[in-house]
Amino acid sequence: MPKPRKLIPVPRRPDGIRRPVHRFALIAAVLLAASVVPALTASAASAAPAHRPAARHSAVRPAVPQPGAPDFGPNVYIFTPSMPQSQIQATVDSIANQQVSNQFGTQRYALLFEPGSYGSAADPLFFQVGYYTSVAGLGASPGDVVINGAVDSFNQCSAGSCTALVNFWRSLSNLTINFPTPPANAPCPQTAEFWASSQASPVRRVDVNGFVSLEDYCTSPSYSSGGFIADSQFSGSTVLNGTQQQFVVRNSNLDGWTNGVWNQVFSGVAGAPAQNFGSGGQYTTLASSPVTEEEPFLQQDSAGNYSVFVPAVQHNSAGTTWGSGPTPGTAIPIQRFFIASPSTPVGLIDAALLLGKDLILTPGVYSLSHPIVVTRPDTVVLGLGFPTLVPAHGNVSMLVASVPGVKLSGMIFDAGPVNSPALLQVGFPGFGWSDPADPTLVQDVFFRVGGATAGQASDSLVVDSSQVILDDIWAWRADHGNGVGWTSNVGNTGVVVNGDDVTAYGLFVEHYEQANVIWNGRDGTDIFFQNEMPYDPPSQAAWMENPSTDGYPAFLITSHAAGFSGYGMGSYSFFNQGVPIFATNAIEADNPPGLHLSDMLTIFLNATGGSGGIDHVVNGVGGSTTIANPDTPVDVVSYP
Repeated sequence: MPKPRKLIPVPRRPDGIRRPVHRFALIAAVLLAASVVPALTASAASAAPAHRPAARHSAVRPAVPQPGAPDFGPNVYIFTPSMPQSQIQATVDSIANQQVSNQFGTQRYALLFEPGSYGSAADPLFFQVGYYTSVAGLGASPGDVVINGAVDSFNQCSAGSCTALVNFWRSLSNLTINFPTPPANAPCPQTAEFWASSQASPVRRVDVNGFVSLEDYCTSPSYSSGGFIADSQFSGSTVLNGTQQQFVVRNSNLDGWTNGVWNQVFSGVAGAPAQNFGSGGQYTTLASSPVTEEEPFLQQDSAGNYSVFVPAVQHNSAGTTWGSGPTPGTAIPIQRFFIASPSTPVGLIDAALLLGKDLILTPGVYSLSHPIVVTRPDTVVLGLGFPTLVPAHGNVSMLVASVPGVKLSGMIFDAGPVNSPALLQVGFPGFGWSDPADPTLVQDVFFRVGGATAGQASDSLVVDSSQVILDDIWAWRADHGNGVGWTSNVGNTGVVVNGDDVTAYGLFVEHYEQANVIWNGRDGTDIFFQNEMPYDPPSQAAWMENPSTDGYPAFLITSHAAGFSGYGMGSYSFFNQGVPIFATNAIEADNPPGLHLSDMLTIFLNATGGSGGIDHVVNGVGGSTTIANPDTPVDVVSYP
């Protein structure tokens, strides 16, 4: 077996023992220096132009601030039940018209609904969600905001082919949808609550009464490649999985799930399909989730006061946090937050964090000349409307000290024009401590190397802290868009885990040029993994782990990762350069003590345009996937 790569030793602290932090300011200075010094060197050689705000689409009017609401800027729309429905409809439609096809644009939006009801059985509220649009209720529970109608994500059509394969970067959370029974003459788009999407399109804290389809069956061939659902409830009908190639559902209640394609994973889900993998089914079902903490969310009380609610940690849990009463947790007054916009200098953001503020990043693209640095335990960094962080000079965009309880959610990290060693670094070698009762959270955080802009990053996410929960991560070296090519959007590895006791749910990591995931930490768990190997190695010689191993594994588990467990792990190949490219293994394990892997698979995609394939699923076990068996999973139920 090859020697482990990218191992950064992190002293393991006894569980539950807090160590005093010797001057947060000193740690911040060390972290800043570690990033800024090489960044300044890089910028001297190749200065990067600052991002400029995109011109506003003429049909989208800036949000009008609501009385008493915080100033979240012109791209956060707050709707009230007293607003005329026609006004709400016109606003959401104008944003959808701009965003449905705006895959790599710079516009970002958050649509927030104050507690109350919207639409009615007689006049439902139907609207569509496009790119970089988050829709959320502002109640303390999903039942506080009720939409009678549907919030939809539909296929996109090109050259007569309609799919949801690139429906990324959108979200739905913290509300109830009462989907009305459609009349006999209803148009097809009003026959279900449609959420036809792929990666980076989470659904959280949603209560849907009525028929839900994760496939847009109104146009064909309607392929889709999602997705992630957590802390949600579905009743009154069923959930149509349809064409969804893979999906992960965590801590939810289902009233049915129609089918599985390649890799459907359920963790702590009431009503989930029974475990059935490799015996006529592709379902991985776990009765409970080992450790969870739901994503913080913005809320408004009956007096109009805003706060951010931070749910409590749970162990060995199943079902929603809110089904039997209020979600346990703590509300943080909005006054404790520094609210930043893309025009806010990063020095002011760092100063606010150093002074003990939490942070809200409002919609937009942030060009960062040096990192956002988080040093205080339990700091909340909440993104609204997919704020996107871009390093200007080869720096890391965000550095988080090795302290417990930091919460990061709802943001995109783009690579910049100068290579960065990492885009997000969680933990710092040799500093800090961890606490199983107060894990650090990285939730609905997404990474891109190329696609939107030309960019390079050696690694996207590096986790050096212990006791961390990764909850819906998509790390993507772009296969289409701007600046795409083997020597253009260079990215070695999507996720590197060096910390101990790291638990991941919904790990989507795609197209990186070396091992897509490297796991060094002890006692780690991954529940659901989806991967596509890079499409574009120019030759086999250019893509070799070592002289006797073709390609690189999608997931590398090193000898240091004692006690690692993995469930529902899939890797697909589509080598499209017209030359035969092979990977020896999709999953490579150095067989650390206590290793346990369940329900693994490989797929050869697209028999008309692909070549080569994957020889084995894990460590020489499992048959090959090539053009001889396209779109057919090769399963391995257990290893070793």
